[in-house]
Amino acid sequence: MTLQTNYIGKPTSRVDGPAKVTGTAKYAAEYNVPNLLYGYVVSSTITKGKIIKIDTAPVLALPGVHQVFSHENVPSLALFDRSYKDMLAPGGSPFRPLHSAEIKYSQQPVALVVADTFELARYAASILRIEYEEVAFETELRKHLDDAYEPGRGKIGFQPPKSRGNFGKGWKEGVAHVEAQFSHHAQHHNPMENFATTVEWLGDKNLNIYDKTQGAFNSQQVVTGIFGLSKEQARVISKYTGGGFGSGLRPQYQLFLAVLASLELERSVRVSLTREQMFSFGHRPETLQHVALATAADGSLTSINHVAVAETSQFEDFTENVVGWSGMLYDCKNVQLGYRLAKLDVYTPLDMRAPGAALGSVALEIAMDEMAYAAGLDPLELRLRNYSDRDQAQDLPFSSKALRKCYHEGAAKFGWEQRTAEPGSMRDGNLLVGWGMAGGVWDATKLPATVKASLDADGHLTVSSGTNEIGTGTYTIMTQIAAESMGLPLEAVTFVLGDTTLPVSPLQGGSWTAASVGNSVVEACTKLGEALLKQAQKMDNPAFSGVKIEEVEFANGQMRLRADATQAIVLRDVVQASGEPSIEAENSTIMAKLEMLKPPKYSMHAHNAVFVEVKVDPDLMTVHVTRVVNAVAAGRILNPKTARSQVLGSVVWGLGMALMEESVMDHRFGRYMNKSLAEYHVPVNADIHDIDVIFVSEEDDKVNPLGIKGLGEVGMLGVAAAVANAIYHATGKRVRDMPITIDKLL
Repeated sequence: MTLQTNYIGKPTSRVDGPAKVTGTAKYAAEYNVPNLLYGYVVSSTITKGKIIKIDTAPVLALPGVHQVFSHENVPSLALFDRSYKDMLAPGGSPFRPLHSAEIKYSQQPVALVVADTFELARYAASILRIEYEEVAFETELRKHLDDAYEPGRGKIGFQPPKSRGNFGKGWKEGVAHVEAQFSHHAQHHNPMENFATTVEWLGDKNLNIYDKTQGAFNSQQVVTGIFGLSKEQARVISKYTGGGFGSGLRPQYQLFLAVLASLELERSVRVSLTREQMFSFGHRPETLQHVALATAADGSLTSINHVAVAETSQFEDFTENVVGWSGMLYDCKNVQLGYRLAKLDVYTPLDMRAPGAALGSVALEIAMDEMAYAAGLDPLELRLRNYSDRDQAQDLPFSSKALRKCYHEGAAKFGWEQRTAEPGSMRDGNLLVGWGMAGGVWDATKLPATVKASLDADGHLTVSSGTNEIGTGTYTIMTQIAAESMGLPLEAVTFVLGDTTLPVSPLQGGSWTAASVGNSVVEACTKLGEALLKQAQKMDNPAFSGVKIEEVEFANGQMRLRADATQAIVLRDVVQASGEPSIEAENSTIMAKLEMLKPPKYSMHAHNAVFVEVKVDPDLMTVHVTRVVNAVAAGRILNPKTARSQVLGSVVWGLGMALMEESVMDHRFGRYMNKSLAEYHVPVNADIHDIDVIFVSEEDDKVNPLGIKGLGEVGMLGVAAAVANAIYHATGKRVRDMPITIDKLL
């Protein structure tokens, strides 16, 4: 079935926009269910040790307090011998809340107080007295570099980086050399919506679970595994998510606590985390990197060395692809890569927007800027001379790669040719002006996803899949794809998501949802078209007798012959003739799953090039990012309006990463000290100036049928490095420790 070009590629306002701005869109903590109790989490005040005593008597004596859950009564309630593993659990043993008296990290949940009201639960939690025995702990990565090890098994899909050639030989052949250390402190996701779970008790262990998550099926898997419930008993619903950025990929502990309390008390229970408790699980790990580059006289790279050491918890091996990008982004025969982990007394890190790449690209792209100066070349020219037309890491051709166009179109829009090379040579009055650039690459992934398409007797199409909406525009682009596939107006299409009673879909992450679910929408609509044609052939219309699906098209609410558009049948008439309330179909994921088992034929990625202008006060060393141009090549753009928003958000993230974001750990206490939005600094309106987004044309018929590549993460890459490079160009000071704060420039 050929798509009618009506909606795909057109700027379209969010179909869920009215629900969000009017408040009818409900988030996890907003579902009003009868007989609701409230849980408040008590966090540990020590970093490592064990609980000696919990005095619950004063708390339980308060009228309206129903229970205090702790390690003293929870192990007998939850089936901890069952799998606690979620879909993204790395190697090791996942943290089990309230499982034992042992304290593994600061702010670990140690109790849950459940009461009639949130205010009472919070007060009761404040008077709960817990005695601890504290032992020595280690939270400082730099002290444990000698203990770092190569992970044997990390997250699903993790592959240790592969070296090639002879780095030492290439290093000796080089005439220009750069060698530098880079560091990046921990960051926390800090989405607008805090994590919360509302469990609606339906009786007989049947639950509706309204959870903040990026994967309803992942949350369901954990709940059914721990508590021995069936999938029918544990329905998980997540219609809207107020920001995730990776923090919702793994189920957080409030889900377990809310379900535990509901099952034990046989009541509906809500557990919401405070902003401070949002710092008690998962983060972008602190990472230390070493990069060494060598080039020949013409600027071509003769060797690359990129090694990273990252933190992980004592109980899991969290891994990221930090250094692998250095083996594929540029043309170089001699590449030496290394990646190690150091165990600390912290919670397991967690995927955070462009995990691994956001860190590795900063080090690589700053080092490339340094090499441009060492080799006497313009930073853009150096990248063009080392442009890679083949993925040397996998020894595969690219399905498509328009990075060169990104460089050229971004540079032209920015006015890069007017840049003078000498640091400090450009000024705006008293202000130092700096121009910097960098590039990025991110995987273009497609996973199996199931979609159901149903057309009712009124001609309304409902398309459904259990995927999530985390603000990326999923509701809208899936509606566009479905409307175009079936030749219907947008208002005649509804896309339903975020419910485990719907067809199974992968987690919303990795920038793979548009490709995974979007292509499945087309497949489901094609199946629906076949079912409609079969029914139409039973009707009294000889023009459609013996016609194959390839010979019809769907447009204007009709099915019509390609050879003669006057021969048409109204779709709602077809459904009405069937005598059924609707005709529906579902795509199959068998072929998609089989394809994943085959060796890849192509390396599939999205790319971008970022150009940044900063203005620096030479006395105060305050930095303002005044202009950003981000040129992105991401295959077919489904909706330029929502896509632009994705990239704008990515740029803001990159600016925060470069200049502000840092979770500050006081190693004397093993605790993050800036656990609030007042002290964990993120960019606000006054920090953001002109941002131009360019979508570079890129057609790719190999990556997937719709030619889609993800946007949410690639748009962030290169931004932080470009800011750092622009600051060097303005000031002559090279800062390799992120974020770049005033004290590092003074």
